[in-house]
Amino acid sequence: MHKRERTEHLKSNIKYLIKSRGETQLSLCNASGLTRTTIYNILEGKVTNVQQSTIRKISDFFGVSYEEIETVDFEEKEIIDSSISPQGNMNPAAVPIFKESLLIANMDKRIGALATLYPLTYYFGTAYNLIAVLLEHEIHGRNEPGDLLIIQRGSTTDDKEKLVYDRLTKKLSIVNDTISSSDHMCVVGDIIEERFNDIA
Repeated sequence: MHKRERTEHLKSNIKYLIKSRGETQLSLCNASGLTRTTIYNILEGKVTNVQQSTIRKISDFFGVSYEEIETVDFEEKEIIDSSISPQGNMNPAAVPIFKESLLIANMDKRIGALATLYPLTYYFGTAYNLIAVLLEHEIHGRNEPGDLLIIQRGSTTDDKEKLVYDRLTKKLSIVNDTISSSDHMCVVGDIIEERFNDIA
């Protein structure tokens, strides 16, 4: 790889790493002991031959490989390695799909058992205990019949919307608030993903 290419990789990787790690040029300088002029000159493409000691300080600061920072496109690499990419190395989770009307009957069954009984969809991401609910009725102002909701069963995180089943009205609703199951309200779990009219 030519020096120019290595410098281009270094430049784009520093920009990407600063942005993706929530750092600034100043925090990089302060922690690595490099001057702002040095970083500025690299980012502006004013140097074609960056000293090895400088590259090592930058890679150490970001906790990345000293060899890779000049030769690999980190942004592309991290997108591919991330769990949400079909090109990644993580196995997608197999998620059993069943109709809304079968939800309550299947609430307490194990995912492994459900996966042998129902069709599957796949979820690329870090989650467990997932089910997919195929809506048969509209959730007012939100979802239509045929939409698929991927739910992390039993999990209730403050910042995620939750799917709730009302035993009295036999209807599903989506809530933002922290809510616990009661005699007539059953919290199904956190909504991880919505797929609109995924299956007719």
